[in-house]
Amino acid sequence: MALVYVLVLLGIFYLLAEICEEYFVKSLDIIGKKLKLPDDVTGATLMAVGSSAPELFTSIIAIYIGSSDIGSGTILGSAVFNILVIIGASAIVTKAALKWRPVIRDLGFYCYSIIVLYITMRDGSINLSEAWLFVASYVGYILLLVWWSRKYPSETEDILDEISSQSVSTGKVNEKNRFFGGIVSSIDGFFDFVFPNLSKNPHLYWLSFILSLAWIGLLSWAMVESAIGLATILQIPQVIIGLTILAAGTSIPDLLSSMIVAKQGRGDMAVSNAAGSNIFNIFICLGLPWVLIISNTGENIPVNTNNFDTSIILLFITVVAIVFLLVVNNFKVGKKSGYALILLYLLYLGYNIFRALV
Repeated sequence: MALVYVLVLLGIFYLLAEICEEYFVKSLDIIGKKLKLPDDVTGATLMAVGSSAPELFTSIIAIYIGSSDIGSGTILGSAVFNILVIIGASAIVTKAALKWRPVIRDLGFYCYSIIVLYITMRDGSINLSEAWLFVASYVGYILLLVWWSRKYPSETEDILDEISSQSVSTGKVNEKNRFFGGIVSSIDGFFDFVFPNLSKNPHLYWLSFILSLAWIGLLSWAMVESAIGLATILQIPQVIIGLTILAAGTSIPDLLSSMIVAKQGRGDMAVSNAAGSNIFNIFICLGLPWVLIISNTGENIPVNTNNFDTSIILLFITVVAIVFLLVVNNFKVGKKSGYALILLYLLYLGYNIFRALV
């Protein structure tokens, strides 16, 4: 039975990645252009929503069905995955010199998000003012990007355009290169039928946006229920499933996006995308559901603080590891740095599995 749940989760991960890459991000691309948003703001908001939508829906659904441990575990685990695996994989596929200012900017704000996380969650509950602090902090991050784009215009990048223009190459791979080519082809054909072709009908971006949200919400619900079932069968805490399996699965869109720009020799964008996604995950994917639930019920939300200090320390260690490797290598990344970061993530996984078994 556990194998069935694992196969279901793998299928959901693929479908989420397909919808986010092929349809959701493209609709957000058009929305960004319609609203005439600055590039950095577009990347920090719409791009973050597009790549982190699974985490956001997972967090909301998990809280509503009384499994908040899965939601928080997924966010924390995704943060570690983003920093170590996404940056590590990006370093492996290309060797590039990074612009140090935007990297330090995003990693610095990410450290601030970890501090806020620790201060608000250490007492075991979240109140409304603390939940709003998360949302307000993300607004502050957007304002920082707006100011940054004016002060350092040469470092402003249109992340959303880069990702959306390359999404076809990651999502529609030749079926001959796929083990389950027939299944994949059928799935692609189904989604092409359900979703409007924005290349031919860009004015239907709103329909693609709504359909994407609906599918992501449905798949996220199925993912949470499957994760609960798997945790029950294996008799391990739900938070461990969130920290490991769901965290990696929901971060697939971020991984694809960062590897795309890394292959173009834009490693600094890959690092900023990973850090920016973590900032969005912590402040919005946790903060926004908390605001909605507390405002609706009027009650504080209890949070699991078991091994909480250890988790926070691990989050800081990942940032320290990144900064150390960048400084030692004069802000240049390559395969050695990439493999080192992925090794750290494997050690992190091993630690969590060991903790679940003892």
